[in-house]
Amino acid sequence: MIMPRGAGQLLLPVNPVFLWFSLLLAMALNLMPLGRYAAMPDFIALVLVFWNVHQPRRVGIGWAFVFGLLMDVHEGALLGQHALSYSLLSYFAIALHRRVLGFGWGAQLLHVLPLFFIAQLVSLLIRLMAGDAFPGWQLALAPVIQALLWPVASWVLLAPQRRPPDPDKTRPL
Repeated sequence: MIMPRGAGQLLLPVNPVFLWFSLLLAMALNLMPLGRYAAMPDFIALVLVFWNVHQPRRVGIGWAFVFGLLMDVHEGALLGQHALSYSLLSYFAIALHRRVLGFGWGAQLLHVLPLFFIAQLVSLLIRLMAGDAFPGWQLALAPVIQALLWPVASWVLLAPQRRPPDPDKTRPL
């Protein structure tokens, strides 16, 4: 069996309950009233990209669109602003998923950073076309913070898959 270069061990299959729980937890983090800072990371975008890279058949563009609509309704934003942003983000993450998995966390961070910038730029352009004021250059910090959170998210979200299986004489792994 050929393993990707970045993988140190074989991972167990992902539990679908854990996958959807992590997406709902990211949604809850985005819904928390932490203030209206422009540099606040988008946790749904981070977790969506993670699962798009690791499980592209389970979490796709359709779910990104649904979570985007939910964020649009929550923030009172122009309907479709986050939906378009998350859909493009998921599309590019799925397109790069095989390449990203072949690298370590540092190189993965450099691969997902432009994705987060593109998503933020699309959302900003939609807001500006709708007549909103420019929120300031500190908005560019959010994708950087999201990319810096990538190794932490990878470590946390892959932890349940790293647990050792029950060893026995017929399964040497």
